[in-house]
Amino acid sequence: MSNNPTSKFQDVPWKHRFFSSMIGFAVNFSRRSDGTINRYIMNLFDFKAPPSQQPFDGVKTSDTVVDATRNLYFRLFLPSLNQDDDVPVIVYFHGGGFAYLSASSIPCDDFCRRLCKKTGAVIISVNYRLAPEHKYPSQYDDGFDVLKFIDDNANAKNLPLNVNLKQCFIAGDSAGGNLGHHVAVKACEYGLRNVKLIGLIAIQPFFGGEERTESETRIVDAPMISVKGTDWLWKAFLPEGSDRNHPACNVFGPKSVDDISRLKFPATMVVVGGFDPMHDWQIRYYEGLKKCGKEACLIEYPHAFHTFYGVPELKETCLLMEAVKGFMERLIN
Repeated sequence: MSNNPTSKFQDVPWKHRFFSSMIGFAVNFSRRSDGTINRYIMNLFDFKAPPSQQPFDGVKTSDTVVDATRNLYFRLFLPSLNQDDDVPVIVYFHGGGFAYLSASSIPCDDFCRRLCKKTGAVIISVNYRLAPEHKYPSQYDDGFDVLKFIDDNANAKNLPLNVNLKQCFIAGDSAGGNLGHHVAVKACEYGLRNVKLIGLIAIQPFFGGEERTESETRIVDAPMISVKGTDWLWKAFLPEGSDRNHPACNVFGPKSVDDISRLKFPATMVVVGGFDPMHDWQIRYYEGLKKCGKEACLIEYPHAFHTFYGVPELKETCLLMEAVKGFMERLIN
């Protein structure tokens, strides 16, 4: 097996490579020199999937508005299961560097649909506000507000009767993994009444810092992401005047403010890829959890690039789905 990230990308079916290239072009072309994003251009390439009331591939979906003034809603994914079954719930946060995509974007919709079918869980995929129009902490506030909405409306008609809110997981990929961590911290500090968080699934979470790690300097030709690109995204997301040691970015760094050792933080599954420039920051996140005395497991795929899970044909994607299912079953049982 080659150690070149681009050689692994050649294993990806052509349609996924074409789509990824098109999104990459849109992302780069939509960035303005003043640090803003041309949303008109980006939306031309960010194709959306409508909700499907009729089951599609064993899953049906619907959208629920939480706050129309900030376009805060969630897409609900319901598996085709016997109504007598006790079903866990996953509150999911999509990736996109805090600045791109939505809960209705085709890659996000497709992944949540596959995750729903594989795990049998109800998925609540959150549509949060985007940077740079809405900087930190807007995304964290939106994520936590959806969690509170579920907690306050446990018996709402939009949630199936067989959903078990005492078996609640938070999950997210890339920036969504970062978001998931911070929402979990807020939930632990707040104290939810009906929702019990038992697990956090962080898939290639988006973390960083001022230091340049070995993986950031070594992996310079990886598909989907670059250090130059992540630097731009952090600047777009973080408060004016902040550097990458801000606790939103470097959670266990020199400016960290949250001591999670005092919290009943959920068991965490951290997924990393060997061809991801953020690999070392993700390892440090896992190590930080362990140092705080928290239950954490590390799942590493040596030849996986960033966002590999968007390609269902890859072996690593199949292994990831099995790992997530196993992690959930272990904590539930």
